[in-house]
Amino acid sequence: MKVLFIGSSNYEDGISSLIINQGNSLGKTGIHIDFYGIKGKGMTGYMKNIIPLRKVLKSQNYDIIHAHYGISGMVALLARKKEKVIISFMGSDVIKLKQHRLKYKLANSAEVLLNRFLSRYFYDFVIVKSKEMFDALPHLKNKEIIPNGVDLALFFPIPKDKARSALNLDPVRKIVLFASDSNRPEKNYLLAEKAVRMINDHDIQMIELKNIELQQVRYYYCASDLLLLTSLHEGSPNVIKEAAACNCPIVSTDVGDVSWVVGDTDGCYVSSFDPENVEANIRSALRFSEEKIRTTGRERIIEIGLDDETIAKKILEVYKKTLEKID
Repeated sequence: MKVLFIGSSNYEDGISSLIINQGNSLGKTGIHIDFYGIKGKGMTGYMKNIIPLRKVLKSQNYDIIHAHYGISGMVALLARKKEKVIISFMGSDVIKLKQHRLKYKLANSAEVLLNRFLSRYFYDFVIVKSKEMFDALPHLKNKEIIPNGVDLALFFPIPKDKARSALNLDPVRKIVLFASDSNRPEKNYLLAEKAVRMINDHDIQMIELKNIELQQVRYYYCASDLLLLTSLHEGSPNVIKEAAACNCPIVSTDVGDVSWVVGDTDGCYVSSFDPENVEANIRSALRFSEEKIRTTGRERIIEIGLDDETIAKKILEVYKKTLEKID
C-alpha cells in the first residue's frame, strides 16, 4: 500500500511535525508513506499546487491520498487521478467559530459549508479529531473519530530540576508555559495574560511555547509548573497530550477534546472563558505542582489509547476499509 500525505509546508521547518510524526508511525506498520508539502497561503496559494501535485501523482502509483486540513483536501480532490482521498479535518475547517470578529466568522462559515459539502459527496473517508467535529457531519457515514497520537518515546517525564538545568531556567520561580504563540489570535493570549496578572505574584514567569525545536519541547513541559491553554477553539490539541505524557499539570479552556483527554486526572483543570475561573485553576495547579510536583497524565494517555502506535493502527484500518470499498 502506497499513501501520499498532503499538508501545508508553510511552517519554518516545512510540513508540520504533527503530520510528519503520524506518517512515520504509519510507516512502521509496513506501508509506504510519502509526503507532499503545499506551499502558498490562502485559496489562491493552495490552488497553485494542483498542477505540481498532478505531476507527482502521475509519476507514482499511490493507492491513497491522505490530506490534512480542509483546504489541502480540496487540492487533493482536484489533482487526483484514481486515488482514494481521505481527509483529516483538524477543527475550524468543519466547526463554526463563535468568539471571533465578524470578518473571521464569515470567512470561516463559508469554509465550513464548503468542507461539509465536499465531505458528503466527494471524500472516500473522513477522519475527525473530536466528538464535536463528528456531530458536525451528521449525514456522513464514512467517518471516524481518530485524534492525533503522541509519541511516548519522545515525550516522557524528566525530573523538573534536570529539565530546568538543561534549559538554563531559574530553579525556584513558578513557570507557566503558554501553549502556543501569543501572536495567534485564536490562542487567546489576552485571557492567559489577564488571569496570570490577577494572581499578582511576581514570582511567576510565563513562557510561550514557540520557535522551539521538537527535541527540546519535552524539557519545557517537564520544567514547567503547568501548561496553560486558553484557546477560543481547538480540534484535538496535541500540546495537551504531549504535556500529559510528560506528567505536566494542565489548565485549559474547555475546547475540542481536552475534557476527555485529561479526564479526572489530578492536577489537570478545565476552565470556562471567565478570567476569574482561569485564575482560580492556575492557583490550584500551582499548589498541586508545589505539593505533588507531577500528575499521572501519562497513564491517562496510555489508558485511552492516544499513543501514536495505537492511533496508527486505527488509521491503517481506515485505509484498508477504504480500499476494500467497491467503486
